[in-house]
Amino acid sequence: MTTFTEAPESGDPWLAQPRALIVTTYGLYARDMAGPAGPGGTAGWLSVASLIRLLACLGVDEPAVRSSVSRLKQRGVLEPRRSGGAAGYALSARGLAILAEGDERIFGRPRARLADGWVLAVFSVPEPQRHRRHELRSRLTWLGFGTVSAGVWIAPAHVAAQAAGVLQREGLSSYVTLFRADYQAFGDLRDQVGRWWDLGRLQRLYQAFLDTAGPLLARWGEAAPPAGGEAFAGYVRALTAWRRLPFLDPGLPAELLPSGWNGLAADEVFAALRGRLASPARAHVLAVTGSAPGVTG
Repeated sequence: MTTFTEAPESGDPWLAQPRALIVTTYGLYARDMAGPAGPGGTAGWLSVASLIRLLACLGVDEPAVRSSVSRLKQRGVLEPRRSGGAAGYALSARGLAILAEGDERIFGRPRARLADGWVLAVFSVPEPQRHRRHELRSRLTWLGFGTVSAGVWIAPAHVAAQAAGVLQREGLSSYVTLFRADYQAFGDLRDQVGRWWDLGRLQRLYQAFLDTAGPLLARWGEAAPPAGGEAFAGYVRALTAWRRLPFLDPGLPAELLPSGWNGLAADEVFAALRGRLASPARAHVLAVTGSAPGVTG
């Protein structure tokens, strides 16, 4: 999901763009549904009619669904296919790969250990290709890298394998050299981390999520979870608001986090919402599509 982060920077994090809501829906439910045979297999297909019905629960009208799907097709994320006479869209190989990377970060939530060390990305992009420099910096940001200097970026070592795969897939590996490293000197490492990453911004984003998700959990925490479209809408909006945060959060070792780090509380609230909403939301998708939804999320 590294390229699917369209929730607003400020304001209500639940007010995501229709395109982001569609990607969340595909990521949660489409990959294991039966779809058309042919190149790319059957994974990742939803009919247009089903998608329109599902997104209506989120207040997205039919023209917006069709426009957003068209844009995702242009970006190489979705591919048009038919099944049993029904028009629909399947995830492309690229879309499937990006969603698989997102699963690891969103649901795995790895937390580094100080003893594991770091990975350094050292890069140089020729000036005539500065658009690639912007793309490279964006990819490194969504992989959780912080900035040591203009051409030297750093992340916890557990990011190394995923970073290598993403940079290779996006055609950016020729500009970058990755190194494993240990911190030697100078200065306090906790202070250095505060310079390499904008942890204050991440704190604010976590708080914005808590401000909306906390009351929802309080409402649904004791009573029976909502059923049908309400559960689906709540879960899709929660995950869409949440899924950008694990990509911005480098997963720093606990001893390097600022005091009062609210990312831990946000993680617990999201996990609790997921536990309350995932099952009834999946049941709603099954009722709308008539297919067996997957288990992702």
